Amino acid sequence: MAKALLGYVGGSDPRVLAEMRRLQQRVQDLESELIRIQAENDALSAAARRDSLLESIDVSQAEPALA
Repeated sequence: MAKALLGYVGGSDPRVLAEMRRLQQRVQDLESELIRIQAENDALSAAARRDSLLESIDVSQAEPALA
């Protein structure tokens, strides 16, 4: 089945192997970028939630702080 997936029957073609290595590296790079972007998105979402919570406080009706 592996030979069918690679698209050849017989010996190893160096061009195919090089292309496969290049594509595997590209997939790894894209997976790393995806993880980084997801972490950045999570941080931005948390910051947005924190900011919206602060904006929801009505300062005019807040009780004075005890001294």
